[in-house]
Amino acid sequence: MKKTAAILLAALLAVAVIGCGSGNSNKDQASSGVKVIDIPLTEEEYAFGVDKNQPELLEQVNEFIAKIKEDGTLDEILNRYFGDGEPQPVTSAELDTGKDQLVVATNAAFEPFEYMKGDKYYGVDMEIAALLAEHLGKELVISNMDFDAVVLSVGQGKADIGMAGLTVNEERKQYVEFSEKYYDAAQLVIVKASDTRFDDSKTAADVEAVLAGLTKENKVGFQTGTTAQFYVEGDEDWGFPGLNVTGVGYRNGSLAVQDMLNGNVELVIIDEAPAKFIAAAINELQ
Repeated sequence: MKKTAAILLAALLAVAVIGCGSGNSNKDQASSGVKVIDIPLTEEEYAFGVDKNQPELLEQVNEFIAKIKEDGTLDEILNRYFGDGEPQPVTSAELDTGKDQLVVATNAAFEPFEYMKGDKYYGVDMEIAALLAEHLGKELVISNMDFDAVVLSVGQGKADIGMAGLTVNEERKQYVEFSEKYYDAAQLVIVKASDTRFDDSKTAADVEAVLAGLTKENKVGFQTGTTAQFYVEGDEDWGFPGLNVTGVGYRNGSLAVQDMLNGNVELVIIDEAPAKFIAAAINELQ
């Protein structure tokens, strides 16, 4: 786990950490953390959402994705967040309609794909965005917003492209043209370290059986607008029947996990990479 990740989440998780207390025994500290149930519940593809009125940009983006896959650049970027590489900061210019700019809509609360440290952007998508803008000979402008506004922003012509860990699905295709995929993803469950309900689970069917046994009295957290929300609440377009629980939406996954530690939800469902980064950051702070 990178130090920058722990530092980034420290402020959001402060309440949870304080609640745990610094004088606990090692056993108490271990039980106060969280754990990821590392069994994928879904199979998803991440892609970039391009303005439907810019077919030439979609072609350029697809050519660029193919290029960075072939020359190893994408692997280098991924290694900075999933391996031993060092994340690189990305700077956004101010929006100026008089300049040739690439406006990227994102939600910078989805580590390791997009997040902030000070006034700098970091993350897989943000580093790709910087290289894409350079490749196109444009100045990069990053427009940070709530996740559920990203696709709509592109659809309304307020941004050229959405780069925010976007899962390809039919509903979003109404607003954007998706590029070729650049990453495979899945949804995972996060629970308190002391929660034993999933300990015997070996397959997705086992996890789903536990989730199926929950009731409306059980509260499940998710980041609003993400695949997790559709998984919890059910959505025909996504092919999700939904869970018989009370879903609780949050602006980002870190807040959802913090609220779980505070006892307000029982578990959180979130994308695989953010789930592991959030859990590692929390447990490093215990």
